[in-house]
Amino acid sequence: MDDSSNKSTAEQEMLLRRQRERRKRIHRIKTGIISFIVIYILASIVMLFVLSFSAASMHRQIRDLSEKVSKLEAAKAARKTIIESVQPQSDILVADTKTAEKNLAGEKDTLKVYLTFDDGPSSYTNKILDILDDYGVKATFFVVGKNDEDSRIAMKRIVNEGHTIGLHSFSHKYSDIYASLEAFSADFEKIRKYVYDVTGIDSKYYRFPGGSSNTVSQTDMSEFIKFLDEKNITYFDWNVANGDETSSDYTVEELIENVMNDVVKYKTSVVLMHEAADKGRTVESLPRLIELLQQKGALILPISRDTTVIQHVKLKEGE
Repeated sequence: MDDSSNKSTAEQEMLLRRQRERRKRIHRIKTGIISFIVIYILASIVMLFVLSFSAASMHRQIRDLSEKVSKLEAAKAARKTIIESVQPQSDILVADTKTAEKNLAGEKDTLKVYLTFDDGPSSYTNKILDILDDYGVKATFFVVGKNDEDSRIAMKRIVNEGHTIGLHSFSHKYSDIYASLEAFSADFEKIRKYVYDVTGIDSKYYRFPGGSSNTVSQTDMSEFIKFLDEKNITYFDWNVANGDETSSDYTVEELIENVMNDVVKYKTSVVLMHEAADKGRTVESLPRLIELLQQKGALILPISRDTTVIQHVKLKEGE
């Protein structure tokens, strides 16, 4: 009886153990299925988020690329506008087409190129001067009134190393400079005196912010031109530009191409460039640009009294 009872008890325990193991297996299976479903749902959510983010990012990239293309096209169109197309701003201003026609280059003409940098001194001035020194060429710097020690040192270096220093207004604030003849005169005298006090040079060269053909001035540009004439100051515009004034999207190669495509057209090319804080590509392009100009046999010179004057508009003769 005892053996039979023990056997029955052992069988019951075995049966219970099997049931527990079966329940455990079922629990593990259920847990696995639930975990799989949860992981699948979470992965789907993450994937959906990633795809949504990627789609949004791609949309932004397409939009930015479209804007960039539009800007480049607009900038190229603006750069191709040469001085023959400049419209007079008053009845005593005329496009300087005679000089433009005489300045067209022939096959045997030696090209004269004047590299000019506006809006300095800047954090790039010394780098530009180093590059110019490396290649043994001189340039022209149209400076504004930056009254800090680094700027004063840079201006002295410009002059000491044989470059031409020109005036580009003191404040470079269009609304202030062009408000009236009195405002323009005051700003001019301020930058003229400042440059003289720092460098000892009484500069005779001026570049209007925006050029003589700018459409920003609310005052007739002829008033300012007459004023400079009376002061024996020659103002210089440009007939070639690298494009950094119209767009920050140009690559180094495009900046160089913009210049090289146009300098071959003229006996004298005054090249507009800038050296503000966001013009790093202009500085980067400078060595290769100089090399290509030298390969063309061009003379790279600083503006002087012997330079053919490039002006977008000027007073009629006799005015």
